[in-house]
Amino acid sequence: MSLSTALNIAQSSLFNLSRQTSVVSNNISNAGNENYVRRSAALESMNPGVRFVSVRRHAAVELFRSSIQSSANFEAQNTLHSHINGLKSSIIGANGELSVSSHLTAFHNALQVYSASPSDGLLGEAAVNSAKDLVRRLNDAANAIQSTRTSVDAEIDANVDRLNSLLSDFYEANKEVTKGTIAGTDVSNALDRRDTLIKEISKIVPVSTIQRANNDLVLMSNGATLFETTPRNVTFTPQSAYGPSTVGNLVRIDGIPVDAGTGANTTAKGSLAALLQVRDTVTTDLQSQLDEVARGLIDTFAERDPSGGGLPALAGLFTYPGGPGLPPSGTIVQGLAQTISVNSLFDPAQGGDPALLRDGGTNGAGYIENSSGGASFADRLIRYNEALDAPLAFDPASGIGGSKSLVAFAADSLGWLEGYRASANEAAITKQALAVQLNEALISESGVNLDVEMSRLLDLENTFEASARLIRAVDQMLQDLLAAVR
Repeated sequence: MSLSTALNIAQSSLFNLSRQTSVVSNNISNAGNENYVRRSAALESMNPGVRFVSVRRHAAVELFRSSIQSSANFEAQNTLHSHINGLKSSIIGANGELSVSSHLTAFHNALQVYSASPSDGLLGEAAVNSAKDLVRRLNDAANAIQSTRTSVDAEIDANVDRLNSLLSDFYEANKEVTKGTIAGTDVSNALDRRDTLIKEISKIVPVSTIQRANNDLVLMSNGATLFETTPRNVTFTPQSAYGPSTVGNLVRIDGIPVDAGTGANTTAKGSLAALLQVRDTVTTDLQSQLDEVARGLIDTFAERDPSGGGLPALAGLFTYPGGPGLPPSGTIVQGLAQTISVNSLFDPAQGGDPALLRDGGTNGAGYIENSSGGASFADRLIRYNEALDAPLAFDPASGIGGSKSLVAFAADSLGWLEGYRASANEAAITKQALAVQLNEALISESGVNLDVEMSRLLDLENTFEASARLIRAVDQMLQDLLAAVR
């Protein structure tokens, strides 16, 4: 081997060592970066010596796909669980103290106490005040639901804006990848940025990818195209405020509607479908249940013709803007829980007489039951107490339905939300565990192991020392040759 050949080999080795050291150093500096994929310098043997070929990026493609899918599942479940917790706090309270069921039970008890001493006006006033507390709780709970729908609608709008921004950033990253691939340059950093954006997008909507020539990617979401060469439009028009009859607008990806998730262990993937589920299903079911409680109260405490004649049943203690006629039987009346009130004729704070609850006659003389004016007349109060525990027909569209007492229906509504919350929480724990496990597996497969990288750095140091010795030997031989020539 000639001295020039030996020198070329040593120079080539040092050049490659520099590139390899740079790759290892870059790995070490990104050891804590979950969005960084480990690189290695690939070398190809030649005669004589070696030359640098390329930087290899150790991406675990299948694990990455599984990881973003599990991330989308957890993000949806966590979003649902978080909002259900918020609903529980505003509608039920920490220990059930705000629930309609507890207020209905308190009213039931106050009515029973009054029926035992119907001559006591203070007990009558207490029963009416308890009815007012119950109505306020219905009003407040219904308002809280619509407030939640309004805020969730705003979150949907923010998610759509975020998604469009991410797709715009993805366009730039994908363009950098394809241009670099065509030019034959190292696109590892651009690939990292692109994968990071896919992770963020998958938290909002589920993502599947199709790879084309030159590392170009197409992004799909449940059959809708998110990105193909350019970002597709994700559109949504928010509502400024929500009422019981307000229908939320659709989110569309490239013109295709995004479906809301279903169930406490939600089918939603990504936060967007979970938010739609909260806005359009969970809250509306709760609203329907409150409306059914309100309808049951109006019907149960309606005044009826005591003679059995032809007078129609009319609203009594509890009324609403459509009164004094009663709401349709067995059918949800949207917004009834927001508009139900205690009839002012019963309310002493408004100049009313609580004794009307005992005697009847709110809607005229034909409805008076205590015609003799007896102070101990309790039949009507007893009948109301019994009616609270008697079966009523409830609309199945409320999510509960069937024939049961008003007290039982209110308790079932409380149990429905608590059960939904518990199931959502359990599913969130399970999905989080899977997401964490897959993310750890992904990092283990494609991330940086400091021990391995430090070991490689030591190997490179030894190789450098060998190349340096070869250069020193060639240098000494050249010096000896020049000395001999002189």
